[in-house]
Amino acid sequence: MRKRPTATKHVTSLVTVAVFVVLCTATQAQWLNYKTSDIPRLPDGQPNLGAPVPHLPDGKPDLSGIWQPACVATEPCWQESLFFDLAKDLTPSDVEMTPWAKGLADERERREHVDDPYGYCLPPGVPRINNIVAFKLVPTPRLTAVLYETAVGLMFRQVFTDGRPLPEVTEPTWLGYSVGRWDGDTFVVDSGGFRDGGWLDNAGNPFTDSARITERFRRVNFGQLEIELTVNDPKAYKAPWTVKLKQSLMPDTELLDYVCLENEKDIPNLVGK
Repeated sequence: MRKRPTATKHVTSLVTVAVFVVLCTATQAQWLNYKTSDIPRLPDGQPNLGAPVPHLPDGKPDLSGIWQPACVATEPCWQESLFFDLAKDLTPSDVEMTPWAKGLADERERREHVDDPYGYCLPPGVPRINNIVAFKLVPTPRLTAVLYETAVGLMFRQVFTDGRPLPEVTEPTWLGYSVGRWDGDTFVVDSGGFRDGGWLDNAGNPFTDSARITERFRRVNFGQLEIELTVNDPKAYKAPWTVKLKQSLMPDTELLDYVCLENEKDIPNLVGK
């Protein structure tokens, strides 16, 4: 049966405010242990997550399913995950901030991350939202829907695959605007039109309205998904940089609704330096 994350250690810094709202999720819901159809299974009935990649009628890989980061809050590696620092596996020369962005990142650290929008139950933005809990990919002929389970409530993205370009943005949004295309067996998603002042991760790495995000989704086998992510934000970084996210399939379960503001008691006590 699917286990919901629970807070397991004392919150000692405002760095973990956003983590706290993620971990304190509901523990009771329907469909947490309902066998999903069309999942290959082992002789004991367990999902065969090493089975070959499924394909759509048009021959493209089927990315359908509920996916979560390879390292989640119930795992020992959580504190070292990309949720906390998206660039942790890169060298300083790989991720060079502009002077303005470096000053902003230092200020966020100095203020102990009290200004983190996610700590105030606001949407985490792209690509940060891919490193939180779970999301569901729903491919259709003209768009792929991405449904997110986050502490700010269920959110969604529409990745249009009907040939349209990215729009001229007059109203920036938390999750931006996205278009997709296939490059062989890889689904390539280009996104822009984000709100200014974003956070890439809990480290406070900046993210601005000039950002273009490219995600390259590749299903490795039935139970593994890789997302090669490129951040191109000339206001914040001197050159584009790329990381790889690893996702695991969550079979026999469903997304759950949770809104952190329903029982929020931390915000009145937050004091930045």
